[in-house]
Amino acid sequence: MALVLASASTIRAEMLRRAGVEVEVQPARIDEAAIRDALLADGAPPRDVADALAEGKARKIAGKYAGLVLGCDQVLALKGSLFEKPTTPEQARDHLVALRGQTHQLLSAAVLYEGGKPVWRHVGVARLTMRNFSDAYLDDYITRNWPGIGESVGAYKLEEEGVRLFAQVTGDYFTILGLPMLELLNYLSLRGEIAG
Repeated sequence: MALVLASASTIRAEMLRRAGVEVEVQPARIDEAAIRDALLADGAPPRDVADALAEGKARKIAGKYAGLVLGCDQVLALKGSLFEKPTTPEQARDHLVALRGQTHQLLSAAVLYEGGKPVWRHVGVARLTMRNFSDAYLDDYITRNWPGIGESVGAYKLEEEGVRLFAQVTGDYFTILGLPMLELLNYLSLRGEIAG
């Protein structure tokens, strides 16, 4: 089985390959901001936003392939507000100041399409509490880790130095990285797509 991943995320492709899943990467170009803004204007919860973005990516690519197409997206929610990936070190600092001492949620959605229709979906949720790190550490952290942390909605990578920002993490590690991997592999195994 070759799974088509409708995402430009290198970490998602790498996680799948390391798990022994053959992946073809075909990033989907959708207007994420327009979809997110429309859903938020209608009062949609963060879970629905993540799911809709993942489905939009899968649907966009699914028309070109008869097999399984995986769309993924992740949103960060803090007290009802959604964060976007920072585009500058200053935005990264603003994000981290807002998250400092708070508990936020990462919601990682995955939607599988087959034959142009959704056949499976899951939204994993992780809760992360940042510690009250100093401004001096924060500034040094951004200097050392920019531009890499600009690829992350929270301006951190838990698999790197970003782990030092946290006091507590509750949830699945793969969900934090952006893909509810265990649930996906379970589904693929039950379908007979991968050995299990």
